[in-house]
Amino acid sequence: METLFSGIQPSGIPTIGNYIGALKQFVDVQNDYDCYFCIVDQHAITMPQDRLKLRKQTRQLAAIYLASGIDPDKATLFIQSEVPAHVQAGWMLTTIASVGELERMTQYKDKAQKAVEGIPAGLLTYPPLMAADIVLYNTNIVPVGDDQKQHIELTRNLVDRFNSRYNDVLVKPEIRMPKVGGRVMSLQDPTRKMSKSDDNAKNFISLLDEPNVAAKKIKSAVTDSDGIIKFDRDNKP
Repeated sequence: METLFSGIQPSGIPTIGNYIGALKQFVDVQNDYDCYFCIVDQHAITMPQDRLKLRKQTRQLAAIYLASGIDPDKATLFIQSEVPAHVQAGWMLTTIASVGELERMTQYKDKAQKAVEGIPAGLLTYPPLMAADIVLYNTNIVPVGDDQKQHIELTRNLVDRFNSRYNDVLVKPEIRMPKVGGRVMSLQDPTRKMSKSDDNAKNFISLLDEPNVAAKKIKSAVTDSDGIIKFDRDNKP
């Protein structure tokens, strides 16, 4: 049976976008793969976090994984920081990554612009740690949204580089993109992806939002004046 790995940061309560693009699909594949689902708390601290809030959100995320239908008898659910090998392998992969390719990561550029007290070094070295998360479990399949595809492509490059230097030790993962829900957009700014860590709660629907709160957010979402419903990602996201 092939191995599948994926992780979600406990940087906020998962949104409906996280459910459509990740959690629902995790439930659908847990019978077909040897699944590892990780709460990647060490990735979360690449940006400033309140420690007590992060602890609470980590537990909430674990509960949401289970409530979504993840069966602990079929899949392995764990917290990243509880397995020291993640940062150990992350350091090894950092030594074969170049600063240039890390600086080219779109997510690094976006988050670096939001940093108010200097750019954390951990933000730059985020991709090698993510690569370590994946290769530790001889992962064959990594389901990702559109925004993470670049990181998995870098992971594949690092695996090639590592194997060339140290023989064929690591498994090279394949990318799996969801057919639907890979990029659910912000309610107030349709040019941006919906994010659970967004400062403006009107931009996303949390899985823990009360129905009346979710309905109010939908009613206040940005719309256009056209009389038809269509999707045009490039010209009308």
